[in-house]
Amino acid sequence: MKLKLPAGAFQAYLFDCDGTIADSMPLHYIAWKTTLAEWNCTFDEDLFYAWGGKPCEEIISTLNRMNGLEMPVKAVEHRKENMYFDLLPQLKAIPEVVEHIHAQHGRIPFAVVSGGRHSSVVRSLTALHLLDRFETIVGADDYVNSKPAPDGFLLAAERLGVEPKDCLVFEDTDLGIRAATAAGMASVKVPSPQERGGA
Repeated sequence: MKLKLPAGAFQAYLFDCDGTIADSMPLHYIAWKTTLAEWNCTFDEDLFYAWGGKPCEEIISTLNRMNGLEMPVKAVEHRKENMYFDLLPQLKAIPEVVEHIHAQHGRIPFAVVSGGRHSSVVRSLTALHLLDRFETIVGADDYVNSKPAPDGFLLAAERLGVEPKDCLVFEDTDLGIRAATAAGMASVKVPSPQERGGA
């Protein structure tokens, strides 16, 4: 599978992390399912993928409302993140995306824009030996409005000193693609594990 990039001479690449650079969505789902089971809360896999790009706190709060639960948001988030970190030795990169990182590294600046926390992104990229490729990382703790709002992508462009129209976004979720469009950026959609035949 090759990623088909839109035409244009882009001056920066902005990447989502989970499901885009890191093939981490299946690991995140295991961490979610295991953690939520402790609170008798289920999380349908299709819903999990539909909510890709949402910060942990938003997911837990929404599940509380949907299921009439009162899970302690911070404690559940902390437990889920630690469970994900325990799975990091199994983490692999998505080769079709890494190919573009290697091809353009040193020619144009790169940023990561994630719905995950800064610390989680750093640990994932460190596990993949890719952390040194990125000029800046924008995590959920760096902006107020999460995807599909454009805030994270606009902040990354500002940090890199590149106009939004000159940025290309790599994303695996509809929320992320909508955020890129709202930021005035071109985007390329990275297929999910199911679409890549890896699940």
